[in-house]
Amino acid sequence: MEQPHDLAVDASRVWDRPIVTVPVLICLSLVGGQLPSFSTAANLYTLGTGSALIWLGLGNRAARRPAPRRLPSGVLWWLLPVALFAVLEAATFLMAAKDEFPTFSRLADPLLEEELLRSAAWMLWLATFWGLVRR
Repeated sequence: MEQPHDLAVDASRVWDRPIVTVPVLICLSLVGGQLPSFSTAANLYTLGTGSALIWLGLGNRAARRPAPRRLPSGVLWWLLPVALFAVLEAATFLMAAKDEFPTFSRLADPLLEEELLRSAAWMLWLATFWGLVRR
């Protein structure tokens, strides 16, 4: 008996469903949140998870979502604050400004001392990276 195409599951893509990937991303973020900021273990964990996601993205291992053919007209208004943030962050980092004009990442350090908030930041980073892998 032949199965309908929409009900057939490709065995190689079973892991690529949200029921599998979301708990995996949650577990990875909980582990990453337990590691102290800027420690050797945290840096190696970041490099390892990032490398694995890059490997998945560069290969044909993850199902792809279709990219939009044309960006909406409102995208420019979203790119403007992102570009301003990037310029300010880079300028304060390059000027090595300490307490008189700290970088945004330095301002976020007190928040990221808590393990739960650090895990939430990890989840945001992993979910964003996974969205890029799927494009």
